Parts: sequence; C-alpha cells; structure tokens
Amino acid sequence: MSEDTKITVERTIDASADALFNVLSNPERHVELDGSGFVRSADRTNRIQQVGDVFTMNMEGDHMGGEYQTDNHVTGFDENRLLAWQTAPAGTEPKGWQWVWELEPQGPDSTLVRHTYDWSGVTDQELLKKVSFPLVSQSDLEDTLGKLAESVSS
Repeated sequence: MSEDTKITVERTIDASADALFNVLSNPERHVELDGSGFVRSADRTNRIQQVGDVFTMNMEGDHMGGEYQTDNHVTGFDENRLLAWQTAPAGTEPKGWQWVWELEPQGPDSTLVRHTYDWSGVTDQELLKKVSFPLVSQSDLEDTLGKLAESVSS
C-alpha cells in the first residue's frame, strides 16, 4: 500500500485501553475528539459493538458544499484493541476510505494509540476528481489524539 494513500499517527496516552475504547466506541463522543472540525454531532447512533454496525454523523465541510451526513460502516472490532470503519455519504455504500484505531496496552494505565486515515481503497474516478484526498491532515489526526488524551484525563 502506498504511503501517499494513508496517514498514521500514534501517541502513548496515560489511560487504560478499556477507558480509551469506551470513548472511541461511543459515537456521541466523536465530536469532542475531532481534530478536523468536520464532525458536528451524532445522529441515530448506538455504542459500537461489532463489525457490521453502522453509525451516522452530522458533518460540515466545504468539500461537500456545507452540511451533510455520513454513514460509518464498522469493519473492524476487537474490544479494547481495534475499531475501524468505512465512511460513506449517508444512504450510500462506502467509497473506499476508512478510519482505524489500534490500541496497544503498555501497562495498566498506559496505551499506545495508533490512528490511521486510509483512502487507498478509493477507486471511483469521479469521486477522486471531486474530493482532494486527504481531506484530513496529519496535524488534524495528531490533534484528535490530543483530544482523546484530554477526554480520558478529566
């Protein structure tokens, strides 16, 4: 996989994998974690519990002409270790980009968190013309990790 079709950031956070997973698996908390500024609120969501779950988010960004919704299809789930989902405009099938969270315990109260934004699966040429990937920068992802750390320290 080409490195120019994904961005991965990592950080060790002083919290248990369980505490971090508890935040990440709750879409209601995603707005407070978002370093990109696109996420506005959760809509019709439940806690993520398994591969196949779908959660909907209210979003806003110029790349989509303002307000829009996404359906996020869970593709990876391993409690306290892995969460992954593919994002699509609401009511459509995923277009090939995904978000991956990997948690590696470093002790009872320390976890290496790896966050990946991967658009390597986007093959729709019309979408590639319309959307200039990556929409989210490495700095945005690093901000997200900082916000995750803050969310479990309070």
